Amino acid sequence: MARETITLGGGCFWCVEAVYELVDGVLAVESGYSNGHVRQPSYAQVCEGNTGHAEVVRVSFDDERITLREILEIFFVVHDPTTPDRQGNDVGPQYRSAIYWQQPEQEAVVREVLAEANREHGGRVVTQVGREDNYWPAEAYHQHYFANHPGQGYCAAVVAPKVEKFRRTFRARVRA
Repeated sequence: MARETITLGGGCFWCVEAVYELVDGVLAVESGYSNGHVRQPSYAQVCEGNTGHAEVVRVSFDDERITLREILEIFFVVHDPTTPDRQGNDVGPQYRSAIYWQQPEQEAVVREVLAEANREHGGRVVTQVGREDNYWPAEAYHQHYFANHPGQGYCAAVVAPKVEKFRRTFRARVRA
């Protein structure tokens, strides 16, 4: 097994985490905050929108079972990469679309898939790309949020439809 990790920001981390926890080949998913200037930020600080952080998930996967390309293809289907600093009703720089790589060799794959997504979306993709920097894990109550609270209002109204879209679009990638 070859473990690889990529950090993805696609709006609220509860949505992105819920999808990747279902992906066959994904080994771990952790919600957190990345690429801001405040050290060890709290959820409350990040929600104010002035720490520079994005809500993200760190996705660790077995690259012999699923490729980085496939991880990114899922990412571009389960969120809107064309709206700056917004996903649905979640508005602010912490909800930006972002891909932060761990190893420099990941950058070429990220840029290739990003270019394809940009063509598919008529040149409107605003996804930020860069090396992961100043990552901090989200508080424990944010981890596995949808799995632990599927009936909570936001989860039922916002997260569940994204999970269902993933299940429909990527049937072969859903963990058995």
